[in-house]
Amino acid sequence: MKFKVNKDVLLKGIEIIQNVISTKATLPILSNFLIETQKDNLRLTATDLNIGTSCVIPVDIQEQGAITIPARRFSGIIRELSEDEVELTTKKNNIVIIETKSCQFKIIGLPSEEFPKLPEFKDKEAIKLEQVSLKQMLNQTSFAVSWDETRYILNGILFKINQNNATFVATDGKRLAIINKKLNQVINKDIHIIVPIKTIQELLRNLRDEGDLSLVISSNQALFDFGDVVIISRLIEGEFPDYQQVIPPTSETKIKINREQFLLAIRRASLLATPDYQAVKLEVFKEKLVISKSTPDVGESREEIAIENTGKELVIGFNPNYLIDVLKNLVKETIEFELSGSEKPGVIRDDGYIYLVLPMRLG
Repeated sequence: MKFKVNKDVLLKGIEIIQNVISTKATLPILSNFLIETQKDNLRLTATDLNIGTSCVIPVDIQEQGAITIPARRFSGIIRELSEDEVELTTKKNNIVIIETKSCQFKIIGLPSEEFPKLPEFKDKEAIKLEQVSLKQMLNQTSFAVSWDETRYILNGILFKINQNNATFVATDGKRLAIINKKLNQVINKDIHIIVPIKTIQELLRNLRDEGDLSLVISSNQALFDFGDVVIISRLIEGEFPDYQQVIPPTSETKIKINREQFLLAIRRASLLATPDYQAVKLEVFKEKLVISKSTPDVGESREEIAIENTGKELVIGFNPNYLIDVLKNLVKETIEFELSGSEKPGVIRDDGYIYLVLPMRLG
């Protein structure tokens, strides 16, 4: 194999796939990129056996071929090269020569035949998704995914697709995020899949504010096809909890509040939080919200924000991070925060979106 490529083009391809590689790879081949020539392009692939990502970049091919290269070492070398044009050649015994006009590296690869083959999705129906809509849906739910590996069923986002309706759900047991959007096509079957959080993170790295992608589903795998970039993921198997039974009816106590002011005030109060004293105190009055934080041996803060309150006055505590996560991902200038009581969950509803967060005990 032999080809020439622009350094920045190669680096861009490496950046797309490198996050898939696990630092705890059990097999040496999983620490490598697969590099294989196609007609006028080079395909780069990485996998950890649960998720695989590949991308295509333009190169000047002189000899066809394929090899796998140690990912960290290869990306480090390319990043430090000082010239724009890079030439890569493979020799016997899996030796890879990387050179520019003034610099040469030789590194040892592994045969391409040892690299795990990514699943194929032949004769499967593709669902078209708008990238900008998918990006919004993932941004407004992914932060609620559980990272507790003992609750593996919650380590991803539930995708429910029916007719022309898509619903995404994430929960960690202390909060719940649900978003619902209309699709541009009708799907004639019910789809229930749980997409792991690592795959969600890869999607968010690649999603743009224009264009579509294709989603193709098999029995336990999903393929997200961007065109030049493909992400293939195993799905989480099992039954997602019945989230609908925990959604409360609309509360009479709704506070209308400026989202940005609320976000910044919660952020300021959270500066005094410690692992033992996390809760931020919210005192709800008719025309103002008092946000305060008191932590022994650290200090205290107090701040007032103007609100419109349609219901009763109350005092409640929340983990500040659970409010920050949602407030920074909403876009409306003014939000409505529903509060039913000091021991009941707080709820934000907004055009097909519901966020529910459990309170914390104060003191």
